[in-house]
Amino acid sequence: MKIDMYDVAIIGGGPAGSTAATLLAQAGRRVIVFEREKFPRFHIGESLLPFSTQTFDRLGVREKLNRTFLPKYGGQIVAACGTKEAKFYFKDGFRSRLDRAYQVTRSEFDKLLLDHSRENGAQVREQTEVKRLVFTPDRVKIDIENSSGANETLEAGYLLDCSGRQTVLGNFYDLKKTYNHLQKFSVFAHYENVDRPEGIDGTLIRMVRGLDRWFWIIPLTSTRASVGVVMDTKTFRAMKLSPEAVLEKCISEQPTVMERMTRAERVSPVYSAGDFSYRNTKFFGDRWLLAGDAAGFIDPVFSSGVFLAIMSAEKAADTLDAVLRDESRRRRLFKKYARTVNYIMDIYLAFVNSWYRRAKEFVEVFLNPNDTMQIAAAVNAVLAGSGGKSFQIKWRMWLFYFFVNAQRFVPLSPRLSLVPKKEESPASAETIGAAS
Repeated sequence: MKIDMYDVAIIGGGPAGSTAATLLAQAGRRVIVFEREKFPRFHIGESLLPFSTQTFDRLGVREKLNRTFLPKYGGQIVAACGTKEAKFYFKDGFRSRLDRAYQVTRSEFDKLLLDHSRENGAQVREQTEVKRLVFTPDRVKIDIENSSGANETLEAGYLLDCSGRQTVLGNFYDLKKTYNHLQKFSVFAHYENVDRPEGIDGTLIRMVRGLDRWFWIIPLTSTRASVGVVMDTKTFRAMKLSPEAVLEKCISEQPTVMERMTRAERVSPVYSAGDFSYRNTKFFGDRWLLAGDAAGFIDPVFSSGVFLAIMSAEKAADTLDAVLRDESRRRRLFKKYARTVNYIMDIYLAFVNSWYRRAKEFVEVFLNPNDTMQIAAAVNAVLAGSGGKSFQIKWRMWLFYFFVNAQRFVPLSPRLSLVPKKEESPASAETIGAAS
C-alpha cells in the first residue's frame, strides 16, 4: 500500500499552523495540516498587533482582513482607582511605519486564515487527530484518525507542531515548563451593547489595572465586545464561585469597567482558562520544529499571543523551506530559529514580569508619559510588536524598567492606589509618546 509523502506536516490549524501552511504552499512545498476541531470554533486572543500586518501582506490576506474586521489603532490603560488613564496610538511608536492592527473575532479570523491555506494549495484535514508519531533519520511517520474513526498513515520530511496549548511534542518529550510566578486565571465572555467612544478611540483595547487583577475590553464589531478579567489562580480559587459568578462580581466591583457596561448584555457562555504561562525548553529536533503556542505562551496582557504565533510560524516556514533546499544547513538553521523566537519571547516576558511584579510602579510610570529621549515612543513600539531588537529601542526600554524599579523608592511619577472607588472623579487623559 502506497503511503502519501509530504514535505511538511503541520499539527494544528490555528493562526500559526495556517500561516506556515500558506507560506510553504506558496513556496511550492507539499504541505498538509491536521486540525482536530472543525472551524469555526471559539477561541480567545482577539486583539492583534501592527507588526503582524507585514506577514498578512505576504500571505495575501490583507484585503480580506480589511473587509472583515475592525481596525485597531492602539490601546488605553486605566488605573482602577479611576484617577488616571493614558492612550497610546500605534502611529506614535518609535519610528513607526504602521498605524493599525485588527480586533478580531477569533472564530472568523482563524477560519479565514485556514481557508486561505487551502486556496493556496495546502491540504487541510479538519476533525483529524494525530494519534502516533514515529521519527526516523529521513522522515516522520504520522498515524491519524478522522471524525468517523477511520485510521490512516502518512509520511513527511518534517513536522511542524502548531498544536497550541496542547503542545503535542512538548508533552511527548516532556519539554513544557510553566512559569511558577505567572500562574494566572482568566474568565471572559462576549457582550453586546458595550459603550465605547466615537471615532478611532472606539477601536482601542481598554485595559483596567487594579492591584491584584486587570480587565480587558476589546471591541470586536460595531456592537460586540470581549470582556475579561485576569487574576492569580489562588485569588480565583479563594472566591469559591463559578466562573460566571466571578466575572459578574469582578465587573460589578470595578466602576471603570461598569461605566462601559450599563447597557451590556452577555451573548456568549463565560469561558475560563488557568495556568496558561509556559515555554518549552527546546524548540526543535532532527525532524521537527515548534511554533506558536506549541512553543510557548507568555500571558494575554499586551496582546502578544497571536503576534508571537504568526511571527514564529513565518520564521518556521522560511526555515523549513531553506532546509528542504539544502539539508546540510538544517542544524544551523534550526538553532537560529530557536534563538530568534526565544529572544523575542524574552522581550515580552520582561514586559509581563514588570506588569505583574511591579504592578503599581508600572502603571504609575506608564500613566505619566514623558517624551524625554522618546522612552514612551519606544514602549509604544514594543506594544505594537516591533520586537525591540534594535539598540535604539533596547536602551530606551532599559531606562523604562529602571524608572519602574526606582518608582518603588522614589516617587518619580504620582502615586496611585489602584483601588476602585465608588465615587469617581473624571479621569485625566494623556497620550503616550509621539515620536519625533
